[in-house]
Amino acid sequence: MHDSSDARAPRDGGGNGDGTHAGFGSSRAVGNGAAEQTGLQSNHAIEPNALLRTLPFEEYRVLSSHLTIATLRIKQVLIEPRQPISELYFPRVGVCSILSDELEGGTIEVGTIGPEGFIGIPVLLGAQSMPFRVICQIEGDAWRIGADQFRRLIDERPVLRRHLLRFTQYFTDQLSQSVACNRLHTLEERSARWVLMTHDRVHKDTFEMTQEFLSMMLGVHRPAVSVVMGVLQHAGILRYSRGRVRVLDRERLEAASCECYRVTREERERLLGSFLAGG
Repeated sequence: MHDSSDARAPRDGGGNGDGTHAGFGSSRAVGNGAAEQTGLQSNHAIEPNALLRTLPFEEYRVLSSHLTIATLRIKQVLIEPRQPISELYFPRVGVCSILSDELEGGTIEVGTIGPEGFIGIPVLLGAQSMPFRVICQIEGDAWRIGADQFRRLIDERPVLRRHLLRFTQYFTDQLSQSVACNRLHTLEERSARWVLMTHDRVHKDTFEMTQEFLSMMLGVHRPAVSVVMGVLQHAGILRYSRGRVRVLDRERLEAASCECYRVTREERERLLGSFLAGG
């Protein structure tokens, strides 16, 4: 079962220390006073989750009154396969992986979501569950909302629903591109692409990326991960030690990647706007 008991203040900006944002609250309405309105507008402008930050303010105001903060820990399970989805998450900091358990006993990553989107797309599309497991890959925190409340909101607010569907289109395109990438491109190119995608989401040059997660991302055994990361390190593109990556040369990392990274980045900008590319 996923852990939904943790409600803490966010890591940066706007926290009240009680699991709610200034102007937020899972059980109380947003105040109508001028000061509270101004505070909420300020929070909207600096919101770490890009999908929430780019909502029209009125949609953000309504949705935010139902959000609470949740800490994301490495390997924490957020959604179990074929189990009812009870909560959705809008990551503020960190990266989550969508994993498929293979019949042969292995696990492969089919997608990742960070502060550019939300976790729980099947609920938006009218489903109750999904065949994949969602876990935290890089720790952080996220806004959380109950699935029943989320359903009510998207039924009542078509603008909110359309905004979330645009991210769903981007995510579907990303999955399709990954299928082609895994079929057509070398392990080194695919490794560079995954490092770039993670680098985009964490907005810092050093981050956790264990061999276990890399092997799931790439669908290979751990010894192959050691070899390919060694190649990128020897070239002076990055440093990799004890499950931590440090990007040394972003330009050369992009050159080492396949064109799939550029294609998915351009599609993200086309559908969602350049605000997601820039963080």
